[in-house]
Amino acid sequence: MNVMLIGSGGREHALCWALAKSDKTAKIVCVPGNAGTAAEAKTVNVKLPSGISPEPGSIDFFVKTAGEHKIDFVLVGPEAPLCAGLADALWEKGIPVVGPKKDAAELEGSKDFAKNFMKKYGIACADSITVTEAAQAESYIKTKGAPIVIKADGLAAGKGVVVAATREVALKAVNDFMKAGTLGQAGKKLVLEEYLQGSEISVLAAVSVSPELARKGKAAIVPFVAARDHKRLLDGARGANTGGMGAVAPVPGLSADVSEAFARTILEPTLKGFIAERIEYRGFIFFGLMLTDSGPKLLEYNVRLGDPETQAVLPLLDCDFAHLCKAILDVKNEGTLKEFDIRWKKGFVCAPVAVSGGYPEKYRTGFPIMQNVPPTAQNTQDVKIFFAGAEYADSTRRNPPQTSGGRVLAVSAFAPTLDEARSKAYEALKTIRFENMFYRTDIGLPGAADSGNL
Repeated sequence: MNVMLIGSGGREHALCWALAKSDKTAKIVCVPGNAGTAAEAKTVNVKLPSGISPEPGSIDFFVKTAGEHKIDFVLVGPEAPLCAGLADALWEKGIPVVGPKKDAAELEGSKDFAKNFMKKYGIACADSITVTEAAQAESYIKTKGAPIVIKADGLAAGKGVVVAATREVALKAVNDFMKAGTLGQAGKKLVLEEYLQGSEISVLAAVSVSPELARKGKAAIVPFVAARDHKRLLDGARGANTGGMGAVAPVPGLSADVSEAFARTILEPTLKGFIAERIEYRGFIFFGLMLTDSGPKLLEYNVRLGDPETQAVLPLLDCDFAHLCKAILDVKNEGTLKEFDIRWKKGFVCAPVAVSGGYPEKYRTGFPIMQNVPPTAQNTQDVKIFFAGAEYADSTRRNPPQTSGGRVLAVSAFAPTLDEARSKAYEALKTIRFENMFYRTDIGLPGAADSGNL
């Protein structure tokens, strides 16, 4: 089969790599892809023409590209095209999509929508209120006090959440978002949320839900092994909040009691809510959880796989990823997701991320990425470099790829123990260099995990 993969980050390189390993996959068309996808087997990168974006307004380009390459289904990596309705537009043209339609994508596109859904279906989460006026927000903060979490309602490229330790910080966030308009329309409505203390984990999952599947008793959300992202820039979970400085999977020491509580108080009510609301959702979902003393609480939904969690989780998958995508789509004669035999390798993956110096603020790009990874540090089974902000200067790929973003690459290493996986990952990472390269040195160590809702 031929697959179109939309996106250009490290998550998309990992998805491309997983698809390429399948005997069922003949061709992968990455739009626009990156240096990593360009080098994968069976893969071709297709640049977005000037003025074209991966959203419904550019549907003709994607339909044309799908026709030219005889695409069987599209896999959408990032959230923005899903929230804008790209899946709806492609389905209307008869092109199957792994990724939810716009109504379900509101679970990530609107924090208010997500919180209302959580409350309606009794999903364990932080207490919150939604406000549309700055004066209302300011009054609530002055009464409630701090710490408190301020969340912009809409998509804000990872900049829409402020964990305020003091009232002054909280009030400044309200001023920035609602009065100064630093996030545009995304910050005109805010969710003010209870601060939760604990440790964060991520649970990615496959979803195949429709009214028809519900009638047959085959609607399903199938969780993957839990992962832990490390969002802070510096060792010891200090410094600025980022899109993710590394991840490990599975989460070491996660108890069966926590897993059972997550299923009972979060996953199962989410599935019941989808069925009750007659939501049609074929794709992936991300549960961002805080493990508190009173049990796991849901911080947020993402309507796609996480980044860099995907780079830690997919190397553990011990079954055919392309077949899993077909099961999600409920393709005739392929079986449903509920029937799919999803299997995982026994062991751990550690995936530290290398970033451009200055990230997450101002940084420079265009630096060659030099690799000298010896066989002892990298092989196709144990260690994989997943590129994110990296591109080749031309299609010949004769020269090294160059940095093109803040998060440049992740090195994912698999081993029987987390300590061994960490050792392999950092051994390989030390053989890679580019100007102003920076990375944390403690991904996966005790004390490196984030705490409090970030």
